[in-house]
Amino acid sequence: MSPTDAPLGDPAGHQPEHHAGHHAAGAGAPLLAVTGLQKSFGDHQVLRSIDLSVAPGEVLALIGPSGSGKTTALRCLNGLEQPDAGRVEFDGGPAVDFSPATPRRERDSLRRRSAMVFQQHNLFPHMTVLQNVIEGPVQVQKRSRTEAVSDATRLLERVGLGGKHDAYPHELSGGQQQRVGIVRALALKPSLLLFDEPTSALDPELVGDVLSVIKELAQEGWTMVLVTHELAFAREVADEVVFMDGGVVVERGHPDQVLRAPREERTRRFVHRLLNPF
Repeated sequence: MSPTDAPLGDPAGHQPEHHAGHHAAGAGAPLLAVTGLQKSFGDHQVLRSIDLSVAPGEVLALIGPSGSGKTTALRCLNGLEQPDAGRVEFDGGPAVDFSPATPRRERDSLRRRSAMVFQQHNLFPHMTVLQNVIEGPVQVQKRSRTEAVSDATRLLERVGLGGKHDAYPHELSGGQQQRVGIVRALALKPSLLLFDEPTSALDPELVGDVLSVIKELAQEGWTMVLVTHELAFAREVADEVVFMDGGVVVERGHPDQVLRAPREERTRRFVHRLLNPF
């Protein structure tokens, strides 16, 4: 994809502000602010009081070992999980204060502002690529089918899948399926893109294609929260890196600081282990 191509952004013409590379985290008013997020499954407390914030156009990378709470935190931002406590606030919309009694409709309101790209693609196997992409805009957002198809066609072309409209997920490679997943999220025109380990289920040779699409979105100024184990990629695209372990934020800061010179011993051990697996 060349720099002269049309952006992957909002087909209606509203583009996110240009993302010029790393800048100071929190430089603007937060698009998303999370305070005191807690979540347990039975007796196991997965999130112990998580605070996060992301300014418009920023990329926040969540890293940490398996079981650290990264994915659960991400799913809480999208309303796929209901936190036991905490506050999630989007700019331009009402905050949601969570407790076990919070109505589901409040939790579901978060989904109108964000879109998730899943680790395992989560495409509908009985639907074609085009049907997968337009399902949300038409059935959930009640947009016209004509508009949804036009947007989907443009977006699929931009990620190199212009000839795959009528293909079914099983006819695609893992990397192609994940690019469809990204297009499906973009078609909802969200304020916030959420990525849950988007390359971990892919064969190594397919990872680069997906990362290049995500990098382009970052350069266009999309606001993103990215759960990833790709540390080199996080260092390249993120404005802030948050290291989680045991359901808490252990360390956060600029990618160069957290990934090259971490202050906390737990962060140092984790980074060293990922960069030196043998």
